[in-house]
Amino acid sequence: MINNKKSIGKMIVGLLVVFMLSGCMYPQEKRAEKQVSNNEQLAVVQQAVDQYREDTGVLPIQTKEEDTPIYQKYVVDFRELIPRYLQEPPSNSFENGGAYQYVIIDPETTAHIKVIDLRMMNEIQQAQMEINRYIQKNGYSPVKEPIGKGLFRIDQERLNGNSELKVPSPYHHDTYLPLIMNANGQVLVDYSIDLNIALEEFDHSFKEGEDIRSILTDHYPIAPAFSVPYTIDESGEPVIKE
Repeated sequence: MINNKKSIGKMIVGLLVVFMLSGCMYPQEKRAEKQVSNNEQLAVVQQAVDQYREDTGVLPIQTKEEDTPIYQKYVVDFRELIPRYLQEPPSNSFENGGAYQYVIIDPETTAHIKVIDLRMMNEIQQAQMEINRYIQKNGYSPVKEPIGKGLFRIDQERLNGNSELKVPSPYHHDTYLPLIMNANGQVLVDYSIDLNIALEEFDHSFKEGEDIRSILTDHYPIAPAFSVPYTIDESGEPVIKE
């Protein structure tokens, strides 16, 4: 049904690189502080980035491809900040063996610092490998049903029939988010559950057609990585933005 081997090959290489690096960076004796998003550490990085921007006129970010998803596009380059602005990366950062990657959102204006929770990478990478094997064997993707333009639920029975494809929510304990896929076979995370909770919990003035993912970054230190844009329908419920 859907077959784009070139895109899949490029995508899985990138996922494997991040997965292998994260495996190398996480020793067995993980310290709890490396697994916790710390507001104090966020504030320290924010101050360093703000001062760097004031001094240089630019942001300390790694170069990414133009089509990189917005919440993964502006990764903080700690090499630009050390040693003048920071002594070392935060203890919970990927660069220092932690579970989080520091990113910048709204780079043209406020340049707020947030983090990506990399602990979901294991499940995403495993699901991606299963889907790639299925496509290579059958010539089409294991899609179950469309849920938006170019987005599909994954037919788990075609893959293994046993375990549900989901990841722990980085926002709410004891909550799991379904994995979905796009037309190129890329695995993504469905944040509808988290968005629905946030819409009920926090005041907002979103209108139909507006991207509502900012309600997560406005109230939490974590950015919704591996996501697609969402909006609200006429009932105020979160739906994938067309």
